[in-house]
Amino acid sequence: MKSLRRSEWTLLAFIIVYSFIPSVGGLIRVLELAGGPTIAPENPRALADPIPIVLHILASILFCMVGALQFLPSIRRHHRAKHRAIGRAIVIAGCVSAASGLWMTHVYSFSEDLQGALLYWVRMVLGSLMIGFIIWAIIAIRARNVYQHSASMLRAYAIGQGASTQTVLGISWMILSGSEAMGPMRDGIMVSAWGLNLLVAEILIRLLLPRPKTRSVRPAVAKWQQFPVSDPDNEA
Repeated sequence: MKSLRRSEWTLLAFIIVYSFIPSVGGLIRVLELAGGPTIAPENPRALADPIPIVLHILASILFCMVGALQFLPSIRRHHRAKHRAIGRAIVIAGCVSAASGLWMTHVYSFSEDLQGALLYWVRMVLGSLMIGFIIWAIIAIRARNVYQHSASMLRAYAIGQGASTQTVLGISWMILSGSEAMGPMRDGIMVSAWGLNLLVAEILIRLLLPRPKTRSVRPAVAKWQQFPVSDPDNEA
């Protein structure tokens, strides 16, 4: 970590601060389910079936917080063993986060104020995509395709960081309107957060990731064109 440049420390600090509120809220929920004092509003779904939400919270924190290290060039270049070890950990964490999120979306019972049809289907699609991106990233790096590996993991990370952007947008809405967003407005804010994250991810992919060099393919030349052809009229 001593080899990190100032810009990398700044990026790491930004991601940690950006992930802070949902991470702390999740840890408070885990402590409550473990028998600690009740601080957050009671969640009957978590009390009835706590294992999926505990797995989701812990895996999401690991994926978002520790996964931030994977975007630091110094870690990738000078600490390759650490990069691979962290990568294995966040691959598992990302898949557990997405799978538990899919389970809760489909199995838990939500009121229309908390999850409408739009939010349900977006959660199902994006959770599946997150797992798909992670699997594709593994396949790509095994094929030595660093560009596709990095792009796929960045897209998966953008989906995994949805809660952070949702928190920022939700707080902004509360400040502007004076009340918490519920119903279709809540669905719209949450879906917009994922859309914004994926848009930023695509911009970063195009601006920062070096595309693999493609070899220029010359048209095949017929064998008879490779050698001089004699003119029969000039032959003796």
